[in-house]
Amino acid sequence: MLDLTPDPADLEPVERASVDELRALQLERLRWTVRHAYDNVAHYRRAFDEVGAHPDDVRELADLARLPFTAKDDLRDNYPFGMFAVPRERIVRVHASSGTTGRPTVVGYTREDIDTWATVVARSIRASGGRPGDVLHNAYGYGLFTGGLGAHYGAEKLGCTVVPVSGGMTERQVQLISDFEPDIIMVTPSYMLALVEEMERQGIDPRATSLKVGIFGAEPWTQDMRAEMEQRLDIHAVDIYGLSEVMGPGVANECVETKDGLHVWEDHFYPEVVDPLTGEVLPDGEEGELVFTSLTKQAMPVIRYRTRDLTRLLPGTARPMRRMEKITGRTDDMIILRGVNLFPTQIEELILGAVPALSPHFQCRLERTGTLDSMTVVVEHRESVTGDQAAAAGAELRRLVKASIGVSVAVEAVAPGTVERSVGKMRRIVDVRPPR
Repeated sequence: MLDLTPDPADLEPVERASVDELRALQLERLRWTVRHAYDNVAHYRRAFDEVGAHPDDVRELADLARLPFTAKDDLRDNYPFGMFAVPRERIVRVHASSGTTGRPTVVGYTREDIDTWATVVARSIRASGGRPGDVLHNAYGYGLFTGGLGAHYGAEKLGCTVVPVSGGMTERQVQLISDFEPDIIMVTPSYMLALVEEMERQGIDPRATSLKVGIFGAEPWTQDMRAEMEQRLDIHAVDIYGLSEVMGPGVANECVETKDGLHVWEDHFYPEVVDPLTGEVLPDGEEGELVFTSLTKQAMPVIRYRTRDLTRLLPGTARPMRRMEKITGRTDDMIILRGVNLFPTQIEELILGAVPALSPHFQCRLERTGTLDSMTVVVEHRESVTGDQAAAAGAELRRLVKASIGVSVAVEAVAPGTVERSVGKMRRIVDVRPPR
């Protein structure tokens, strides 16, 4: 792989700032944000008043912990535009979640917000190894989902040539990669694997394409998945993080020269990690639930938004901003099976790290017989693996899950192409349990 370490002269001044300079900027922007939210959003005024908090109480960064959390239900309760802090006429764009589990969460952007968003995504692409003039194949979905347009505007801001493919049409995606010779691809990691399979089906060597960098996000993925993609594609596989409630993609990103966690762009987003049960702020280095406060958003500031993502904060390395470890799971993706907590990423790590006969295409199927819950890992074996080898690999995965996670599961090793493919976020958990 090419050395894509950026020239320090190409970094923004804030990427070269001292930690003290960064903290001073954060405090200035935090105080503005808290006042802006309190004065202009009825929900925040009520929430602050209920706990006896006031914007004037924020005199240092640690005072943020005195303010109430914001949860996804707060956004749903104020559907569609109740969380906006500017008149609707100043909103130039709205995005929304799918709403599959209730009312969608709606977010809005002023023209200045769109420019800020493009700036942090451009910074993320450059940190990943992208440069002005690169051709970028954007396979994130366009529309109400923030991924496609967020990546698009950031790539254009950096000076890339954008190929706005969106999701789906897998055969055509591979054709365009062959014909347009992009340097960068932005896509979910699970769909990248589907593209690799299609390349191989068409007789194309994935390592021989023009791609140099893959910027993968929108779902948790492991270090073992990184190794799989880098080996199969001969690219740098770099993690990007974001969520629509806070901004969209570009809240944090790995730096290609270190790949040691995602640097949070702390000049725009202030991170905390809290105990998921008590809400207590945890010191850097301890794992808990990630919480974000926006520092510069005009249309829809968010104060202490609970992401449900589990990670820990670490000191900066390639940049002065703190790093967050790769997301290990989400509190709402956690499977509790006979009293044991389990995340799909743990299964992925075992498959890719210890059972080479199996592929990373898998799903966890939850079932119930009587009052007893059970789980079957339905996982594809590799193309060259025989039936007996697949059965042995399934038995080995079952043993490893019991030994390392502490719970018994069934494993069904199935033929390649059996597990459903995703053009967006992969559905790792299939819950067919009847309601209690």
